[in-house]
Amino acid sequence: MKTYKNLYPQIYPFANLYWAYLAARRGKRNRVAVASFEFDLESNLWQLQEQLRTQTYQPGAYTNFYVREPKRRLVSAAPFRDRVVHHALCNIIEPIWETRFIHTSYACRVGKGTHRALDQAHIWTRRYAYVFHGDIVKYFPAIDYQIMRRLLAKRIADQQVMWLIDQILNSGVGVQAAESPQTLFPGDNLLALTRPRGLPIGNLTSQFWANVYLHQLDKFVKHDLHCPAYLRYMDDFLLFSDNKQELVQWRQAIRNFLAANLRLQLHPRKSVVFPVRTGLDFCGFRLFPTHRRLRKSSVRRFVRRLRRQREAFQQGDLSYEEMTTSVRCWIAHATHGDTWRLRQRIFHDYPLGKPG
Repeated sequence: MKTYKNLYPQIYPFANLYWAYLAARRGKRNRVAVASFEFDLESNLWQLQEQLRTQTYQPGAYTNFYVREPKRRLVSAAPFRDRVVHHALCNIIEPIWETRFIHTSYACRVGKGTHRALDQAHIWTRRYAYVFHGDIVKYFPAIDYQIMRRLLAKRIADQQVMWLIDQILNSGVGVQAAESPQTLFPGDNLLALTRPRGLPIGNLTSQFWANVYLHQLDKFVKHDLHCPAYLRYMDDFLLFSDNKQELVQWRQAIRNFLAANLRLQLHPRKSVVFPVRTGLDFCGFRLFPTHRRLRKSSVRRFVRRLRRQREAFQQGDLSYEEMTTSVRCWIAHATHGDTWRLRQRIFHDYPLGKPG
C-alpha cells in the first residue's frame, strides 16, 4: 500500500492558507466572523502559519445549533480561523483518496453531487427489478475516532499531519455525544460505550473523513459482493439487482460488515429491499422507472419557506432579489424531476409579485 510522507510543509505556506481562506469564505462574506478575520487578514494568516509551523495550533470551541429540515440534526460550526485550517489540510490530503474513491460515490466531491447521483439511480431503476436502500443509524454521531484515525494513518505516514488531524479530531470529542447511539457490538464490554465518537456536522474535514470511512463499505460491496449497480451519497446507499433474494443476502452481509469493521448499524426500518416499480426515495426525489417526482415533504418545506419569504418581502425585511434568488435555486433543483405542473400550481397559488 502506497503511503505519503513530507506532506506537512505543504499545508502551512502562505499561498495555501490564503487559498484556504478564499475557499472558507465562499458564500459567507456577510458573516461577522468572516468580516472580523478579513479585517486583519494578513496578520491572521501569518499567525496561523506560525502556529501550524511550530505545531502550537489549538482549535477553538464549536458553536452548536439544531436544524430541523429535512430532519432534526445537531450542527457544530467551528470558528472561521479553524475552517481555514480545515480547507488548507484537505487541499493537501484529499487528492490522496480522491483517485481511490469509486466512481459512484457522489457526496462532497467535485463533479459529483445529488443530481448526478439521481441520474445514475434513475438509469438503474429502468435496468433492474429490485433495489436495496441502505441507511445507517445516526452516521456522523456514530463514527468511531479510533477507526477513523487508523484509516487515515494507513495512507498518511507523516506524523506532523497526523498531529494536525488529531488536533481537529480531539476538538470534536463530546460535541455529538447527545446524538451518538449507545450501542454495544459483539465482543464489547461497557467501557466500549466511552469510546470517542461523532464527527461534528458542519466541518469540511468531517465531510471528507466521512467519505473515507465509508469507502471501506464501497470496496466491500464492489470487491466482495461483486454488485455491479451500487452507488452511495454519504450514508445513503443503493444496491440494484434482478434477484430479490440476492439483495436480502447482501443486506445481511453489509449489516455484519458494518458492525464488525466500522462499528455502525443499518437502520432496521429504513434499510429495505423492494421492487423499483413502487418508487424509490432518494436525494429529495421519488424515482420510478418512467419518471421522477419531488418528495412530498420537500415540496411542503419549500412552500413553507416561500410563504415566509413572501411575508418578509412584503414587510420590507427581505429584498426582491434575495427572494427570487432563493426561488431560482429551488426551481433549478426541481427541474431535475417531472415537476412542470407542480411548479405552475405553486407559483399560481403563491405569486412572487414585482418590486414596487
